[in-house]
Amino acid sequence: MATVDVKNLEGEKVKELELADEIFASRPNQSLLWEATKAYLAGQRRGTHSTKSRGEVRGGGKKPWRQKGTGRARVGSIRSSLWRHGSIAHGPKPRDYSYQLPRKMVLGALRSALAAKFQEQKLTVVDRLSLEAAKTKTFAAALRKLGLEKTVLVVSEQTDRSLELSSRNIKGCELAHHHSVHPYQVLSHDGLLISEGALTRLQEALR
Repeated sequence: MATVDVKNLEGEKVKELELADEIFASRPNQSLLWEATKAYLAGQRRGTHSTKSRGEVRGGGKKPWRQKGTGRARVGSIRSSLWRHGSIAHGPKPRDYSYQLPRKMVLGALRSALAAKFQEQKLTVVDRLSLEAAKTKTFAAALRKLGLEKTVLVVSEQTDRSLELSSRNIKGCELAHHHSVHPYQVLSHDGLLISEGALTRLQEALR
C-alpha cells in the first residue's frame, strides 16, 4: 500500500499515512484530465464579446443612391457589412461558454490529478493547517520549510480565517477546501499542500 510522510508546519516528519491504492497507485487518465481542464477554462470565460449587426450600427437610414441607372452596384445602406464602418456579418455575441461534465468524470479526473502529484513526489501532507495569527510572513516561512518554493495549492479541511489572510498575498499560492477542489487547480500548481484531515475526506469521497 502506498504511504506518504505527514509533516508539521516546521517541516518535521510526524508519522506516515497509508493511501488508497485505487487512487494514488493508479495510472493517471490523461483524457479525463484534458476534458476537466477544458470544462474548467470554458467556465472561466466571460463571454462578453459583442459586435454590431446591421440594425445596431449608427447611421445609414437613407439609401445612398437610386437603385437603377447610375451604373454602380445597388446599395440599400452605407452601414452594410460590405462597407467600411459598416456592420459585422455573423460576428460574435455575448454567450455563456460553460458546460457541466458528468460527476463521475470530474471525480475520475480528480483521482488522476492526485495520483499524478503523488507519483511526481509533489504531494505534501501536514498534520494540521492552522495558524495562531494571520501573518503572511509566518506562512511563507512554513512553505519554505516544507520545500514549496514554487506555485502551490493549499487544501484545507475547514475554513480558517487566519489561513485565508496569511495565504492570499503570497504569489502563486491558492487556497481551496477539500469539498470544492477542482482537478485543474491541482494540475495548474507545481506543488500540492494538503492537511491530513482534508486528504482523509478526499479519499473517502473518491473511493
